[in-house]
Amino acid sequence: MRWVLAVPEDSHFQKAEDLSGCIIATELVNVTKRYFAAKNVPVQVEFSWGATEVKPPVLADAIVEITETGSSLRANRLRIIDTVLESSTQLISNPRAWQDEEKRQKIQNLALMLCAAIHAQGRVGLMLNVRHADLPVVLGLLPSLKGPTVAALADSEWVAVNTIIEESSAWTLVPKLKAAGAQGIVEYPLNKVVM
Repeated sequence: MRWVLAVPEDSHFQKAEDLSGCIIATELVNVTKRYFAAKNVPVQVEFSWGATEVKPPVLADAIVEITETGSSLRANRLRIIDTVLESSTQLISNPRAWQDEEKRQKIQNLALMLCAAIHAQGRVGLMLNVRHADLPVVLGLLPSLKGPTVAALADSEWVAVNTIIEESSAWTLVPKLKAAGAQGIVEYPLNKVVM
């Protein structure tokens, strides 16, 4: 993840030094203050309570905001002029807590659930029904983590298929599945995927 300095795309600001005397909105107040202080650029840093990207140019001259792709910034007609901070999420345990078996188990459970939430990002679940005769073609179309789950239905001519796919592939995959004989196709969001 990157915390970036962004300005309105049509502004004259090209670098941090151009923002002398300006208002900067951010949730990362102290780091932003240190960033500008290190550059000897006097600015007014204001805490932003959310929707920071909509504040320029009326409520702030620029923002410091976290981004992965920059798409939200572009959607709000902002452009990035610098990276203020690069960060990664880490789970850190107190060494004494780790020595306690009960606390270690809680820490490991927390790590498991956090990793599961990370693994779910960008993925969706897909379930569908298909006749036995069409199953080989449908299975040939389906990517999955290990292999789709295939379960019998009350009607013995049909099976239910359940799998996890990349969300970006659903738009093209679902019509192919329908054409291959799948019915009752349901795409659903995932909160966690335990690997």
